[in-house]
Amino acid sequence: MIFFLLHACHGTGPDVMRKIIHIDMDAFYASVEQRDNPAFRGHPLVVGGKSARGVVAAASYEARKFGVRSAMAMQKALAQCPNLIVVPPRMAAYKAVSQQIQAIFLEYTDLMEPLSLDEAFLDVTTNKKGMVSASMVAQEIRTRIRQQTGLTASAGVSINKFLAKVASDMNKPDGFTLIAPQQASSFIATLPIEKFYGVGKVTATKMHAMGIKTGADLLRRPLVELETAFGKTGRFYYQIVRNQDDRPVDPSRERHSVGTEDTFEQDLRDPDALLARLEFIVHEVVRRMEKCHFSGKTLTLKIKFADFRQVTRSRTSDRPIVDTQEIMAIARLLFRRIAIPPRGVRLLGITLSGPCQSPPGTWRQLTLPYFNLENDHQNPATPIQIHSTR
Repeated sequence: MIFFLLHACHGTGPDVMRKIIHIDMDAFYASVEQRDNPAFRGHPLVVGGKSARGVVAAASYEARKFGVRSAMAMQKALAQCPNLIVVPPRMAAYKAVSQQIQAIFLEYTDLMEPLSLDEAFLDVTTNKKGMVSASMVAQEIRTRIRQQTGLTASAGVSINKFLAKVASDMNKPDGFTLIAPQQASSFIATLPIEKFYGVGKVTATKMHAMGIKTGADLLRRPLVELETAFGKTGRFYYQIVRNQDDRPVDPSRERHSVGTEDTFEQDLRDPDALLARLEFIVHEVVRRMEKCHFSGKTLTLKIKFADFRQVTRSRTSDRPIVDTQEIMAIARLLFRRIAIPPRGVRLLGITLSGPCQSPPGTWRQLTLPYFNLENDHQNPATPIQIHSTR
């Protein structure tokens, strides 16, 4: 996905209405594979590992018709779509296309904030081509992307990041949506809460239980109630439903962590079942790391028990943690050092933090440390040392 936001530039007054575009590349990895191999076109295809432990990294729109989605276990995807084409990821190819697309962005504005290979924010309030209409800028960029890469992108245009992001999801694939300033409040009021950017399945379910089903319902809730129910994120919900989103497009933005969490429908007690879910989380974290070019030195395991008590355990390496097997070994090690109470666990999460100066791919992980990591219980006080070479 590529996000483009049009934002007020330096030198403009504080009252200038920002013009933010969010462009979302359509099924990016899968679309590149279909573009490069004509035999794949029109057929359900996923990018990912085909092994028993494989996870879908990206799914074509043909595959999505069968209910196949990213982060789904590959075995489940194949069960839902027996004719599914599975291809391994080609990160070098995706990076090359991403560079083409970002070069197009920079022809219009230097205020570009890439979030991953296929995501970026653009601020075109004042743009290099002197175009007054943000809609025209977005449409021209979409046309340029199609001409130069053979791929389609969806675009959302509005006055802030939140609205532009939501708009780009409205008419995918190959769509365009404008939310004009005078439409912003009414649009948010009628927006289903599950369509709010940042509201996942678990949060949406909780909001529904509170009687919050649309933006209008959310607008009626006081700040203290939202912060009590959702913590710091409650303030974010309180602000965006009031159309308060002043986040700038930051070309120098650095990602400080990548992670994901899984809240279970039923509390789990069996350690083997928890380890199986942990493995799924690891694959999703690796997918996100690859997507945004991130590598970190600190792995943190988060466990929330059935009674909502929460513990975290972390280990820090002297080298980037970049390999799926390596991450899983550390996660297992940390998991085994936590006593699971009789009532069980309701949430597991993994985060990689402490970004490295060297980009992923410049480190090569050796196989020896995996054995050491799994047997680290012999000396719990010893820091994990990940022996890697350039």
